[in-house]
Amino acid sequence: MPASKERAEAIAARLSAVGLATRVEERDDCAAIEAEVPEPLSAESWREVLEAVADADRFGLLATSSNDRTLWAVVRKRSPRRAMSGDRAISDRG
Repeated sequence: MPASKERAEAIAARLSAVGLATRVEERDDCAAIEAEVPEPLSAESWREVLEAVADADRFGLLATSSNDRTLWAVVRKRSPRRAMSGDRAISDRG
């Protein structure tokens, strides 16, 4: 199993332990996690949710006018390439 999928599954398991129904989807460039967030959710549960998604590369919350809330998180398959002045990328072996 790819490392991104393992990280995504671990995050989903932590969210499930809080009581959220989760789904994990493998995409071309990442593994995506979604969870429906019930209303209300205790402050302690929110802390646990935020600690879980902090392990993701990106996360957010989509809230609609009908009070539906979907938490999402993304674990990238590769680290983004960062160009820094004077540094050479690992793949630049020339």
